[in-house]
Amino acid sequence: MAGAGAGARPGSVRSRMGKAAALARLLNRDCTRLLELYREREGFSPDLSLEKGRIVALVLLFERVIGWEIEQGFGGEGEYERVRSTVKDRLGHLLQSTKNLLAETEGITPLTPDPNNPEETDGLEKGGIFEAKLWTFRVLQELIHWTQSAAQTLHSVQSEREKERGRTTVRKGKRDKGEVQS
Repeated sequence: MAGAGAGARPGSVRSRMGKAAALARLLNRDCTRLLELYREREGFSPDLSLEKGRIVALVLLFERVIGWEIEQGFGGEGEYERVRSTVKDRLGHLLQSTKNLLAETEGITPLTPDPNNPEETDGLEKGGIFEAKLWTFRVLQELIHWTQSAAQTLHSVQSEREKERGRTTVRKGKRDKGEVQS
């Protein structure tokens, strides 16, 4: 996360936004690796894509994925489990950081949909183990999509704010020079 918010005061919105964007990019790489490991473990084809529907409430859904995998005996100490744990920790931190930034800078409090909504947990609640594995795959794909979108959005917002500050500084500098010459 080096370089995040370079030139910004520590603790400033700019600095925190840069750090959140860097965390989102890092989390996106972790999620991509986790999906690769899941594909390998479950024997899914690299061409498999289930991105037809959006899944939300990611932290709670991801925790359900982890719980289900543990119940099914997929626990262990391998790379998949280490990456899964890292993703869970970083996802929680990124969501909290993003929520705080939105509330502070935009006055927006993001809604978190109900993770018990049957439309979002169909694969876990209905059918057999194969449907549950496909549902897990969809949750991991949604994590990749969301973290990529978050990184791009946070970077764009930060860039726009920096451009706006630059324009304000230039206008103020011209105004100050004009006042001195009068």
